[in-house]
Amino acid sequence: MTMPEVTVRGAGIFGLSVAWACARRGARVTVADPNGVGAGASGGLVGALAPHAPEQWSEAKAFQLESLLMAGDWWAEVQATGGVDPGYARAGRLQPVADEAALARARERIAGAEAHWQGVATWEVIRADAAGPWAPVSPTGWLVRDTLSARLHPRRACASLAAALRARGACIGADAQEAGLTVWATGAAGLAEADLGRGVKGQAALLHFEAHEHPQVYAGGVHIVPHMDGTVAVGSTTERDWNDPDGTDAQLEDVLALAVQAMPVLSGARVAERWAGLRPRARSRAPVLGRHPARPGAFIANGGFKIGFGMAPLAAEVMADLLLEGRDRIPESFRPERSLTAALRP
Repeated sequence: MTMPEVTVRGAGIFGLSVAWACARRGARVTVADPNGVGAGASGGLVGALAPHAPEQWSEAKAFQLESLLMAGDWWAEVQATGGVDPGYARAGRLQPVADEAALARARERIAGAEAHWQGVATWEVIRADAAGPWAPVSPTGWLVRDTLSARLHPRRACASLAAALRARGACIGADAQEAGLTVWATGAAGLAEADLGRGVKGQAALLHFEAHEHPQVYAGGVHIVPHMDGTVAVGSTTERDWNDPDGTDAQLEDVLALAVQAMPVLSGARVAERWAGLRPRARSRAPVLGRHPARPGAFIANGGFKIGFGMAPLAAEVMADLLLEGRDRIPESFRPERSLTAALRP
């Protein structure tokens, strides 16, 4: 039986994940990216795999939940195949509770987690002193703690996928002659080209600080994510208007200040790296999966924006279903036509 051929344009998290899902099912896979593996937004620093709040349930939230729950085994297989650790850990998350109204909402969401998270993860409200020295500052003295959130190291994750693909015989290079089915996963530039969305700039930083046994923190709009290599990632900005897509500036310094304000334990930690890049945000604000609206016969996997790494395992598998089996189980809200008809909101 002839193995199907798949060409993936783009070596970010969506492109590599789709390529892996196809390769592990026996397809002959080529990945082409002139800038190399993880060169765009997927080569960032943060790596927070965090769920939306368990309320106002939707197909998108259900999809995200399934992807987060399958991530542990999915990344373990990637690591076992290629021998590169992606830095994955389901270590949970802490969030400070700002005021009494927020405390009431947080407690209401406990029931939502019980109803929707299938009993495999919890959302709870705890006293800040119960979290120990890694507790963020909380005006109310209360924290939200969930056990669904996970983390990985974005660059290591991309390298892990690339190693697994090569172990399966896939070709990864700067360019490739298209063969078989083609998937375009070209990030912000690809979204703009197809009029499906645009790039939104983000800035982040990496601190030298050992906290890998602790959960991530989300406070004041800032993610604080301990990695397994003795660093803590802090980010990110959300900049819809920008002049320099790759430059860092005072906005990142503000993010760092907010991180230290939320977590005084980070005061004095040395900055190891500053990063900026464009993340692909679709008009629909959801991932874009399916047949490419501007390239007849081709497919698209794009629009991960802030949740791409968390969505990638299931997004990759449903794309492989479509490509290799003709089985379409893509959520309606993820289809390209949703972004084509959505207004480009600020």
